[in-house]
Amino acid sequence: MHFSRIIVAAFLFATTGLCHAQADYPGKPVRIIIPYAAGGGVDAVARLVAKGLGSALGQNFIVEARPGGNTVIGAETVARSAPDGHTLLLSGGSTMTLLPLTQPRLSFNPLNDFVPIGQVSRVPFFLAVSSALPYKTARDLFEDPKTRDGSLGYASNGIGSMSHLGAEMLLQRAGAKMIHAPYNGFVPAISDLVSGRVIMMMADLGPLGGQLRGGSLRLLAVASPQRSPFMPEVPTLAEAGYPGAEFEVWLGLYAPAKTPHEIVTKLTTALNTVLATPAMRDEFAKLGQDASYADPDAARQRIVAEQKAFAPAARAANLIPKE
Repeated sequence: MHFSRIIVAAFLFATTGLCHAQADYPGKPVRIIIPYAAGGGVDAVARLVAKGLGSALGQNFIVEARPGGNTVIGAETVARSAPDGHTLLLSGGSTMTLLPLTQPRLSFNPLNDFVPIGQVSRVPFFLAVSSALPYKTARDLFEDPKTRDGSLGYASNGIGSMSHLGAEMLLQRAGAKMIHAPYNGFVPAISDLVSGRVIMMMADLGPLGGQLRGGSLRLLAVASPQRSPFMPEVPTLAEAGYPGAEFEVWLGLYAPAKTPHEIVTKLTTALNTVLATPAMRDEFAKLGQDASYADPDAARQRIVAEQKAFAPAARAANLIPKE
């Protein structure tokens, strides 16, 4: 009987301690890991989020870059971290939607090893061509016989990226055939796009901005379901005559699976509040992104839907291994 009382007391002590820790969260600095190199667009977003959450929750949020492995290294680090809310992942939707399609031996399962805190932002991708080319609309581009015989190339910032599979999805819808030219990032890809070595590319305004302002590039359409508030004069792909090719890049914040519900709720509430402030929305707009919160359930549903939507494009690009 005495031993039983000790066990019960120990359990109550542990439970009380856990509840106290959750109530005091965050009890120490929180790491926000990005699976990309420092200095890029995601890094800039992460620092905005870190500053906002730090102010809202009264603790330091520190951004840490863990690039490599097509975002696998950073994501894997968070998946294996203690589920106490002190290590988070901020990554593009492709980490959760494209990697499971293209890497069957992935060391983590996006739906089982992470719990979404929420969507952070939406990033519209545009169909861009060199302004030296005669194409004024997407239909001009895809009605050119040269885009149907496989003699021309299109650029992306890497094999299996949203830029790659988004373009493949559009080519399927347009009945076009082009050679994929993957680059190590957007900078060299845009250089060859401007020079005409490749004919088109799907990218966001961050890397395109300088060349657009200089007049070297022309936007033919935006891939999101609605026109972008940043370029309202640019039609959607559906308006341009190619419905069903829509996709949208987005960033999300995640915690390791089994993170206590109370901590997740505290983070989701803070994130929603931070992203809703006019000042924060303005800062995101400067980066060419729309600060747009979506709750954990919506983020999870989006992952499932996009895995299904991108599967045909990944298969056409020979990125899904044959069984």
